[in-house]
Amino acid sequence: MLWLQSSPATLHLHAIVCRRSAGRYFAVARWIHAGPSTPLYESKYAERLQQKAQEQGLELTELRTRAKEAARRKEVANVKSARLSQAHPQRLNKSPSEMVRSKVSGTSGVRKDSSPVKALESIINVQRLMSTPHTAEQISALWTTYHASRTAGTGRGFICASVPIKLYNRMLAIGKQYPMFVIPVPREGSSAVSPEGQESAVAHEFYFLQWDFHAPPLPPSATGPDLFSRVPPSNATALPQTATVLFTPLQEYKLRQSFATPYLILTFYPDFAQTHGIVLLRGEITPSAATAAATPSPGTPAARFLLSQIDAQLLAMGVQKFYLWGNESEDSSQKGDQKAEKLLRQFHERPEEFNWADLLEHARLTS
Repeated sequence: MLWLQSSPATLHLHAIVCRRSAGRYFAVARWIHAGPSTPLYESKYAERLQQKAQEQGLELTELRTRAKEAARRKEVANVKSARLSQAHPQRLNKSPSEMVRSKVSGTSGVRKDSSPVKALESIINVQRLMSTPHTAEQISALWTTYHASRTAGTGRGFICASVPIKLYNRMLAIGKQYPMFVIPVPREGSSAVSPEGQESAVAHEFYFLQWDFHAPPLPPSATGPDLFSRVPPSNATALPQTATVLFTPLQEYKLRQSFATPYLILTFYPDFAQTHGIVLLRGEITPSAATAAATPSPGTPAARFLLSQIDAQLLAMGVQKFYLWGNESEDSSQKGDQKAEKLLRQFHERPEEFNWADLLEHARLTS
């Protein structure tokens, strides 16, 4: 295919037109960057500019300077906006409805009542338990059997128990009043020094304990909870609050504070508190980083955890030792209750009187 040919005269005329077009282009470019000629601009808007300057109490030259500065800032902002749109096109190109859908699809569907705690019905079949008669002892046995079958039948990584509602309410009240404490865990075979420099015959590792409280769960039923049309339960039928207890090594907590990794998380499920008079306890031990990176879940026999089963049980027993004193704690001695109450109160109300040696002695006598 041949291109259209032009005569020399046509080429000469085309060059003239191009030069004139280029001259007009550069003139327009100069006007865009420098603005219109000052005499023409001022003659056309002189009165308006003068009035604007008088309103702001400025000289005309100062008003011009500020206007130029505002224009420069606007241009810089436009450039930044353009760079952001180039750097994140997928975020800015989405419509509002698409962004909402993406957020909804990425939301975890484990819990339906805005609680950060995994719902009990996501662990066991609550509807089936409620549809057929079950005693509190049977539910407790099923709860224990279920957790014993975890981690390829070894039960590692979990501890569980059932707590009578009377004792749970007592722990809940004391936990709200004193939500933090330190639990010692013995380390046999060596001596150690307490956080205050006091020597101990047996080494102990201290774990920082912290309570947290969440909204009560929905009352269990054979048909499942109705999240949209249910009537709020009255005070007489409302379930107790769900509670969690986090355990973190004291040294790590001192270094990282709220960013410290909890080694053990106890969760109290009060779903059967009204129907069966028990609260189910589930303890989850955090898997090690190597296990988490190697497998999607710690469900293999080779899974490793940050805490041993024995240490997890000792920490759970520590909650019972220090948060079950009072008239309702009939299982333990009155002297032990008084000592635990004294240590817990001193830790919060009179920290200057708190003695680490007394804590270790009480832990040794009640172990």
